[in-house]
Amino acid sequence: MVFTALLVSLAVVLHALEALFPNFFPLPGAKLGLANIVTLLALMLFGFREAILVVVLRVVLGSLLGGTFLSVTFVLSFSGGVVSTVVMAVAVKYFRRLSAVGVSVLGAAFHNAAQLAAASVFMGTAAVFSYLPFLLLLSIPTGVFTGYTAALLSRSLSNITPQALRE
Repeated sequence: MVFTALLVSLAVVLHALEALFPNFFPLPGAKLGLANIVTLLALMLFGFREAILVVVLRVVLGSLLGGTFLSVTFVLSFSGGVVSTVVMAVAVKYFRRLSAVGVSVLGAAFHNAAQLAAASVFMGTAAVFSYLPFLLLLSIPTGVFTGYTAALLSRSLSNITPQALRE
């Protein structure tokens, strides 16, 4: 529980830090997704239950701190985070040959698709999906960065398991 709380705290801090910097991507709303490093790390080290807990708490606490709780921004972030975590968990379980980078790129792509699906519902139009090809292209470098960073951290923290924390 303590390690999960630390992961949630780290994810909230990374989420808040990323919001402070100007967007360096050419597309509005596109972000690197630093907090997703923590989600992937939680998934790799502890499994789906902890990863989904990290995502849900990160989105709720981040939106409370940012003043966006229950807003459209909150729903977009929540839908993207939950869908991408579920997809990454399925990939980890059933596609064992897929590296952390591959899992992360897949998660980034589904994060973007889920956000656009939620935006489509809010806006009442499917026109927002014209943005999807551009976001999917950006999923590659952001997913590679996130996956590579999570893999490095996972190797460094691999001796930390729930059993080791209890000892």
